[in-house]
Amino acid sequence: MTAKRILQNDFVINFLCGLGALYIRFCFVLGRWRVVNEHIPKRFWDEDTPFILCFWHGRLLMMPYCWRQGVPIRVLISQHRDGHILARTVSHFGILTIKGSSSRGGHTALRAVLTALQKGENIGITPDGPRGPRMRASSGIVKIAQHSGAPILPATFAVARRSILSSWDRFVVAWPFSRGIIAWGEPITVARDANEASQETARRQVEQRLNEITCEADRLCGQVEIKPAEAVEASKTKGAGNPKRFPGDREEAS
Repeated sequence: MTAKRILQNDFVINFLCGLGALYIRFCFVLGRWRVVNEHIPKRFWDEDTPFILCFWHGRLLMMPYCWRQGVPIRVLISQHRDGHILARTVSHFGILTIKGSSSRGGHTALRAVLTALQKGENIGITPDGPRGPRMRASSGIVKIAQHSGAPILPATFAVARRSILSSWDRFVVAWPFSRGIIAWGEPITVARDANEASQETARRQVEQRLNEITCEADRLCGQVEIKPAEAVEASKTKGAGNPKRFPGDREEAS
């Protein structure tokens, strides 16, 4: 049986996802973690005010532990196989998911996201997912914030001992027994009547603020920052199947 067929087996996938969730718990319990700017999400949690959590795809691993237990959240994931694996992994932490992309189920996902926010649930989004460009925000998250009226709160994590995968997102794998930082940034709001220029300003704010707290978290852990995709690299990645678009983005003419 080939490796590809093995990874299509539900039993194998469930086992690997359970193992992944166990590793995440292992890293957190045996690490020394500090939360920076915890007062920012605390205010929204205490007031039961839903918001849009955003974090880079490469910082996904430890993000279940940025969240307050008992507060409902749904994470937007792609319909690709990686998305299914992510959904099963985060389910071990009580996190629900919404599946969709601009090319497959995008409008359905957008409606589900807006409905969840209207019901008082929070939404988690990786604005550079599912395939990049790395650490470059798409406009989809801004449009979701505009339609829902919910603020965007950036968050990230960093660790003193880590491995960096050679994937497009430079995925950060935390090591056990490490010192770690979970950092939050100031909220970003988008007016319901925001024009195209205001939307672009908000998109740049999301990208800049998320990169700033990620860089600072790495610095506090004694690590060299992982830089965003350069303009040339970002352009090449964006052209591969239009992976940058999120639910709510307009389809571009080919």
